[in-house]
Amino acid sequence: MKAQIIVPAFNESQIIFKVLTSLPKKLKGISDIETILVNDGSQDDTLEQAEKAKVQTVSHVINRGLGAAIKTGIEWAKSKNTDIAITFDSDGQHDSADIPKIIKALITQKADLVIGSRFLKKQKIPLDKLLINKFANLATFLMFGVKSSDSQSGMRAFSKEAIKLIDFKGERMDFSSEILYEAKRNNLRIVEVPIKAIYTPYSRGKGQKHLNAIPILIRFLVRFLR
Repeated sequence: MKAQIIVPAFNESQIIFKVLTSLPKKLKGISDIETILVNDGSQDDTLEQAEKAKVQTVSHVINRGLGAAIKTGIEWAKSKNTDIAITFDSDGQHDSADIPKIIKALITQKADLVIGSRFLKKQKIPLDKLLINKFANLATFLMFGVKSSDSQSGMRAFSKEAIKLIDFKGERMDFSSEILYEAKRNNLRIVEVPIKAIYTPYSRGKGQKHLNAIPILIRFLVRFLR
């Protein structure tokens, strides 16, 4: 069984080497594992740090957004005929020790899409992050009819079927909710598992911003009403 770990990155030179070298080289039930860094038009030396970490890389000429970077990674996994694709944030927020947990349901064929949820276990979550997530979860449910405890999680795992069927259009943060909608639309089995969240001053400065919530909701509405 083959797996691809997809790491989207934009100007993450401060931490990307540490993130990439923390990722597993072996996983139980996986015979072949590869990490791919999707460099989303970084203007620092993110790409050079990724090459130093000796991982596969692909680059966008300009910054297209997180959703576009994930889509490039998914297309790469599809071209490699991979069995499992895993998305992993580049800002140090995730713990690579959680990867075996999120792929377990795929290996045992109990799920097609696994969401690593930061809100299924008791841990300290900054209030602003908690509120943004609750807003996004509500918008996801109202627009797409999909319930999730962590619709915006960056740690996910896709089965080969999910890789083939999920076709999201969003290029910014709204793509996360669209992935859930696509999974529902294609009758894919969705499972959530608890993961650890690592919040540092650096990781808190990345990711979803408060003022982004309004334009994201507008994009949800536009897509929903088409």
